[in-house]
Amino acid sequence: MRKNTKKQIFSYENSVRKSNKLSMSKLNQGLSLNEMQLLAYAIYSTQQDGKTEFLKADFEKKFGIEKYQTIHAKKDTERILGLKVSTEDLENDRFKFWNVFLSMEYEQGLFVFEWNPKMIPHILELKEKYITTDLTITSQFKSGFSWTLYEYIKAHYGFWHKPLSKEALMKLFNVEDVKSYKTNTSLLKKKVIDVALEEINKYTELETWYVEEKKGRSIIGFDFHWSAGEKVTSATKKQIKELKAITDVIREDMFKYINLKNDENREKAIELVKKSEEISLNTIEPICITKERAEMLILDANWCLNELEHMLEIDNKGQKPFYNWLEER
Repeated sequence: MRKNTKKQIFSYENSVRKSNKLSMSKLNQGLSLNEMQLLAYAIYSTQQDGKTEFLKADFEKKFGIEKYQTIHAKKDTERILGLKVSTEDLENDRFKFWNVFLSMEYEQGLFVFEWNPKMIPHILELKEKYITTDLTITSQFKSGFSWTLYEYIKAHYGFWHKPLSKEALMKLFNVEDVKSYKTNTSLLKKKVIDVALEEINKYTELETWYVEEKKGRSIIGFDFHWSAGEKVTSATKKQIKELKAITDVIREDMFKYINLKNDENREKAIELVKKSEEISLNTIEPICITKERAEMLILDANWCLNELEHMLEIDNKGQKPFYNWLEER
């Protein structure tokens, strides 16, 4: 695969895994972005702890969705429940269909679903080739076309380009019935292909572009090219929890530190508290630091805490003992 100079922070803890076959498959219904997110979060929930349920609030938080009302949940659930997957060959006359879910329901903010057993080998106990998609990356997409093409490219691991006829490409994006795209390739490029490429290039580790394939003056296909950047592992939940715990302790005792009697130590303590506050900003979602960076910040935060506690101990030793005059009575 071609390489580029991008460095993309990648969170395996916030990722979903899907078989290559599923990632290259055609969804029988054209899903909206919210519906694709709902499907991805169902997979994520199952892969995290085996549960086939999740809270609407957690789903909203993961993708930064505001005001996801019951009416939206009902519409999306109906679409998701009827979702079929086709593992067809986009260029040849070969296909296979099966349903993704057996059931899906929603009540009082809780989604409950049941997978079709045929789906399980594609998301659990994966032994063959599979792709890993970081939901913190795809949550930035505004178009479902971006998500579709991103996973399709990633599923072609080891490739650096993939030619697709116009018809096959429209099948991939599930827009083969849009008459304006059939007759106007420029509109297909503007509304579908270019939108997907722009978001993929902006938010992911990939750099993507295409070369038009023509017959005479007519565009009959597109040869997609891509290069991949370096994936750098994101800080783990455990690291962020530890970092937050240390900075929270410093924040709770902040006034003890910044009111030291020794002028020199007081000034130093103020700077250390400020440094701790700056470090704590790295614990706010979305997490944008690498695993290695988190380890260094934990060391820095611990050093700040130890220095502050040491100066506080010295300060307390210099105090006169408290005289309890009540005991004299």
